[in-house]
Amino acid sequence: MAAAKRLSPEQIVAKLRDAEKLQGQGATIPQVCKRLGVSEQTFYRWRQKYGALKEDEAIRLKTLEQENARLKRIVAEQALDISMLKDLAKGNF
Repeated sequence: MAAAKRLSPEQIVAKLRDAEKLQGQGATIPQVCKRLGVSEQTFYRWRQKYGALKEDEAIRLKTLEQENARLKRIVAEQALDISMLKDLAKGNF
């Protein structure tokens, strides 16, 4: 099986716009998916996540998701540090 090809949010939004055009021309969902080179499951997942977005909004969403992940890592590291310091203060080392 070939490795999955990752597309940027902008590319996904562009493909969804192409899909809308194809559907407007009378193509069925399976036909659209074949033209886009994706499975129907992928198409529906993309449409649920990016369907209402414009390309610049998709970029912003991706940036915010990355920032959120970074902040969650920082919070987890700080919680671990606090826990270690509490253990040291109690003498449980």
